[in-house]
Amino acid sequence: MLKGLNHLTLAVPDLARSVAFYRDTLELTLNARWDTGAYLSLHDGFWLCLTADEHRGTTPHPEYTHYAFTVTADGFTSAVEHLRAHGVAEWRQNRSEGDLFYFLDPDGHKLELHVGDPGSRLEACRQKPYAGMEILTCPDDGIG
Repeated sequence: MLKGLNHLTLAVPDLARSVAFYRDTLELTLNARWDTGAYLSLHDGFWLCLTADEHRGTTPHPEYTHYAFTVTADGFTSAVEHLRAHGVAEWRQNRSEGDLFYFLDPDGHKLELHVGDPGSRLEACRQKPYAGMEILTCPDDGIG
C-alpha cells in the first residue's frame, strides 16, 4: 500500500524567509511559489510544501518530532559547516550512531542531516540495542 515518504508540508509565519532558508541555505530547488505557499524539491523526488500560517509561532516544540535529510558521509562535514556559517541553531547533540546534525529552520521546525540508512541504524542497534528493543526485519536491506 504505502511506498515511501511523499512530501512534507510545513506551516510557516513568514513565507519569504522560509523559502529563502530552504532554497539558499539547504539548497532545495524552488519549483513553484504563490501568495500563500511554495513547492521546493530535491533531485531524489523528495518535495516540500511551505504554507503561510500566521498562527505558527517561532518557538520550537519540545517534543522529538523532526525531519531528516540524507547527506553523504563525504559531504557531511562541509554541509554542517555550511549550515553553521548560515547561523542555524542546533537543537540537540548527536547521541546515535553515525554522523547526525540537528538544527532548526527559521520557524523552529526541527531538522536533521543524517548519514546512513535503516540498515546502518539497525546494525548499530544489533551491537548496542536500546532498552527493550526487538529487531525484526527491514525489507529494503535484508536485515532481520
